[in-house]
Amino acid sequence: MSILEVENITFSYSGENLYQKASMRLFEGEHAVLVGPNGTGKTTLLKLLEKQIKPDQGSIEWMPNKKIGYLDQYAKIDPKLLVKNYLYEVFLPLFEKEKEMEHLYETLATAPEAEHDRILNRASSIGDFLIESDFYSFKSKIGNIIHGLGLTMDLLEEPIKHLSGGMRAKIILGKLLLEESDILLLDEPTNFLDIKHIDWLTKFLINYPKSYIVVSHHEEFLRDIATTVFALENGLITRYKGNYEFYLSEKELRVQQQEKAYVAQQKFIQKTEEFIQKNITRAKTTKRAQSRRKMLTKIERVIKPTHSKTYHFHFPLSSTTGRDVLVTDTLEIGYSEPLLEPLSITVMKQEKVAITGKNGIGKSTFIKTVLDIVPKLGGEFKWIDTAKIAYFEQDSKFDVGLTPFQVVHNKYPHFTKKEVMSLLGNHGIDFDMANRDITTLSGGEQTKVRLALLRHQKGNVLILDEPTNHLDIHAKEALMDALLEYQGTLILVSHEKEFYEEICDYEISLYTTE
Repeated sequence: MSILEVENITFSYSGENLYQKASMRLFEGEHAVLVGPNGTGKTTLLKLLEKQIKPDQGSIEWMPNKKIGYLDQYAKIDPKLLVKNYLYEVFLPLFEKEKEMEHLYETLATAPEAEHDRILNRASSIGDFLIESDFYSFKSKIGNIIHGLGLTMDLLEEPIKHLSGGMRAKIILGKLLLEESDILLLDEPTNFLDIKHIDWLTKFLINYPKSYIVVSHHEEFLRDIATTVFALENGLITRYKGNYEFYLSEKELRVQQQEKAYVAQQKFIQKTEEFIQKNITRAKTTKRAQSRRKMLTKIERVIKPTHSKTYHFHFPLSSTTGRDVLVTDTLEIGYSEPLLEPLSITVMKQEKVAITGKNGIGKSTFIKTVLDIVPKLGGEFKWIDTAKIAYFEQDSKFDVGLTPFQVVHNKYPHFTKKEVMSLLGNHGIDFDMANRDITTLSGGEQTKVRLALLRHQKGNVLILDEPTNHLDIHAKEALMDALLEYQGTLILVSHEKEFYEEICDYEISLYTTE
């Protein structure tokens, strides 16, 4: 049974037509993924489905009384709120009841004997109430989700403002999974997950008894969870009833067929237009020419297939360094307290090093500490004096109102307009995108702009903090090629093992001894 009907929607965003009379249906219990290159409107479609925004034309109808859960990693949450208060929310009264019951049992030791029966009866009735409310099953599920996402139970007592970006995203995802919605709309749920936690989420979704639509650029994840693929192609939503492998093979066939149909139709149109031009003014043939002109106006045009963008990422080398590029000696990182045991490491000339570890462990804090953005808590670090550092910061923000063209021009004011547009084009940002408010671009498009800003820094040490978040598959492959070609020293923070293992000489895994 269909639980979602999308009929002939059109939607324009900042002057760009994302959908042209697009339609789709989602069925009860269907496990679907939504795919397409950066900028085709995947996140926008999820927001349309969640009724955050409305289509310009067409309709979106959900089956009545269905609970929709939408993952918004950038949702605003009161930073002073305790994690448990945010996570549990509707279940907090049950936790308060459990506390009351535990307190009653504790008072038995000091209460007069005459009060024991009353206290026991009250505690017992609360226990029965908790059992009837399925509280203990829920509590077990909370533990499963907390640990499955790589968090710890003691985190529940922390204010949200103390969480790293990755931990905050996990808490948002965890709450969504706890709510057991009829339909899950998940936008890039793996972005802040380590490999083993992606494995846990994969199993959770495979066994999820209800429906979901997932957007992700993590190809292995998509292969594991998809039974249906919705592909955003040429402003339409194409349904592939099968797994991700079926989608890839079927898509290739469809593109080949569409390419042939497009070429054949273009030849026919050209030949017909030539006939019209030659015969429209001749008395004997004008009616035939007019008939063919009328026919051309009614013909349904085959859309030219769009091919994946080509990228030309490059990180130039300015000069060489000496041998020991970065040395830390019992370096302590953190904020009020150290996050890790003291770090003593050496990164040498032209080494490519991956910084790994579970989310929230301190990978970004380590990078920001050795860059003097976050003060060290103890120990020492030293860069070689010839180091020239180019730094890609995870999820740095752009000012509202600036276009990608202005962002690049502000960075490189001596560039001509043609040079700015060429730089952006090499990174997959076309003319239209280059002149839109940068905050209206997708996460992947914004990442490409930030990578473009590194193109002419000409350093000899490149530091990238989670550069693949939001990137589509083709952009990710191009980035990998560019990093393999890079001749300087690379320090790469990444949770994508299949990405960093192809590039790096070794990894430095951060961990606590707790």
